[in-house]
Amino acid sequence: MREPLLQGLRTLGLSEDCVPQLERYGELLLKKNEVMNLTAITAPDDVARLHFLDSLALLNLTDFCGKSLVDVGTGAGFPGLPLRICRPDIRLTLLDSLGKRVTFLQEVCDALGLEDVACVHGRAEEFAAGHRESFDLAASRAVASLPMLCELCLPLVRPGGAFLAMKSVDCGQELSAAAKAIEVLGGEVEEVRDYEVPGAAVTHRLISIRKVRPTPAKYPRAFAKIKKAPL
Repeated sequence: MREPLLQGLRTLGLSEDCVPQLERYGELLLKKNEVMNLTAITAPDDVARLHFLDSLALLNLTDFCGKSLVDVGTGAGFPGLPLRICRPDIRLTLLDSLGKRVTFLQEVCDALGLEDVACVHGRAEEFAAGHRESFDLAASRAVASLPMLCELCLPLVRPGGAFLAMKSVDCGQELSAAAKAIEVLGGEVEEVRDYEVPGAAVTHRLISIRKVRPTPAKYPRAFAKIKKAPL
């Protein structure tokens, strides 16, 4: 894991100081994965490239300096935790609906000494009730469709902030389908950028949606409604 991390961080122009913490995170992830389904990627070098470096590539695409970030549907902690490890000034909230995953994330934060990371067990549409428009940035690497993700994430972002959706390069139709949701929820597509994951020969896409107006109070709806009738 170390060599792909070192090479990838050099490619991205990032400090190598975070390598020990990323390695420890990887060890904890693969150990827990033996008893709990956290990742289908189990080779350490692949974890380094396809999880850690994929997440860290965002540091060259968006300004995270001093920003508050909520990682919606974070799963095993991506992209939020690698970003926070390499940029300690990020004020991070990891949000996931599965309690066992959140427990694992708290264990990782405790092991790495990340005392200021909030690991929250909850659904995004319910979390929004108490944290509406309170984050500079929301990010999601979740597999849900973009219209659904927009309704779950944009209400959490303050006007002037942005929702960062990590997608595959073949998501053009999905982006078109999300046009109405983005407009209704107060967003505007700011940038669509493809990026190469260092050392992986893989290209992914980041869709940056700027929050230009407050989200109407009736959103987000209950998840069943979001799923049944996406905007």
